[in-house]
Amino acid sequence: MCNFRLLVSFILLFSLSAKAQEFLPTEYPDRINLTFGKQDATPAVTWRVSANIDSGIVEIAPAKADPEFTRKKFSIEAKINPYDDGGVKAHFFSAILDDLEPDSLYAYRVGKKERWSEWFHFRTPSDKNDPFTFLYFGDAQNDLKSLWSRTIRQANLHGKKIDFMLHAGDLVNRGVNDPEWGEWFYAGGWLYGMIPSIATPGNHEFYRDDNGDRHLTPLWQPTFEFPQNGPEGLKESVYYFDYQGCRFISLNTQAMFEAEENSPQPQWLESVLKNNDQKWTIVTFHHPIYSSGYGRDNPDLRNALKPLFEKYDVDLVLQGHDHAYGRGGNIPVGLKNRNIKGPVYVVSVSGPKMYNLSMGEWMDRGAASTQLYQIIDVTADQINFASYTVTGELYDQFEIIKRDHQKIFIDHQERAIEENVQPPQRYQERFSDEDWKEFQNRFDAYKEKKSKTY
Repeated sequence: MCNFRLLVSFILLFSLSAKAQEFLPTEYPDRINLTFGKQDATPAVTWRVSANIDSGIVEIAPAKADPEFTRKKFSIEAKINPYDDGGVKAHFFSAILDDLEPDSLYAYRVGKKERWSEWFHFRTPSDKNDPFTFLYFGDAQNDLKSLWSRTIRQANLHGKKIDFMLHAGDLVNRGVNDPEWGEWFYAGGWLYGMIPSIATPGNHEFYRDDNGDRHLTPLWQPTFEFPQNGPEGLKESVYYFDYQGCRFISLNTQAMFEAEENSPQPQWLESVLKNNDQKWTIVTFHHPIYSSGYGRDNPDLRNALKPLFEKYDVDLVLQGHDHAYGRGGNIPVGLKNRNIKGPVYVVSVSGPKMYNLSMGEWMDRGAASTQLYQIIDVTADQINFASYTVTGELYDQFEIIKRDHQKIFIDHQERAIEENVQPPQRYQERFSDEDWKEFQNRFDAYKEKKSKTY
């Protein structure tokens, strides 16, 4: 009995002392994150050090094969952003990398005195409407170090030159939990220092204060340096930038829910869409216009935003939140190739948390229980969208072509692997007979609809 009690005490002591990896700051830069800091996609960088470091600079030079390229380096003084929350004290730094030549390779490092990061390479955007490629990730959110890491790494090992990465909200599960951001940075590692990240906040980047009001995590602003062109009070979570012929717009849908009918975002969005001289328009936000998760819907959001997307002929809407893949739109099914006006809507998930697929009327292609990443190629007259599983298999593909005052959608899902719509295992384990009957009815209706198209 005595030995048993000792064993129980030991187990309890171990369980109480076991902690998640803390990822605490040191005097050396970490969480180095390349972004776009201005409307014209001027590069910017942020990083973090311990709170006793009170200044930081960026050293930058044209990148050359000769290791003595550093002789031509110049310095940019960084802005300090103190952080003290949840038992973590740190100094974040940010700098906008102005006055660089377009479409040019540069090397940079961050820090001060003897405490420097390694040198990173990045290429500035072109000042022409040259082709480009970016990655789109739905929710990462959970098990970032152990399971989401394989998604971001496989996506960047795919073999394409990636110009930037777009994250559609819920990058972490608890936005005020610093170790989760540590896992997010661990998963992507040095990639963040070389490939710009664009992000829109999800509901899990928000927290409740003592009065029950929700606020964006204080870690958002120091982690990302984004254009300051959004509505007052929503800077760096609502913004837009133009990249080689395409306008990218980020909305903060959680803030829209909090503000209800008083949100300034629809009016701001219309202004940005109306005064748009770019050929392509891509909008990203977290909560979907059409839901891919069963039993989920956002009618107020749809009523507020969808008419603007149609009025100004937005091309692509990239979303998260529902932890299941869905692609389709408000266009009639029945034709593989069709003229369209308005966007193609996509909901995707890159992390391991999965929901039951809706198989809704709007959906042309869906996936359950599948970690995915998307590679999107943009040229002067074509967007090619390809979704891949985390094991590298093509799961969905389509094209949008703009030529001769027409916009044509071409579906290529027949090139992909078989569609997976089965509920996640954890759902199946608790399904009743009635649940299975309901699922089968939805599945039959979905297959019947698709049989008329494919």
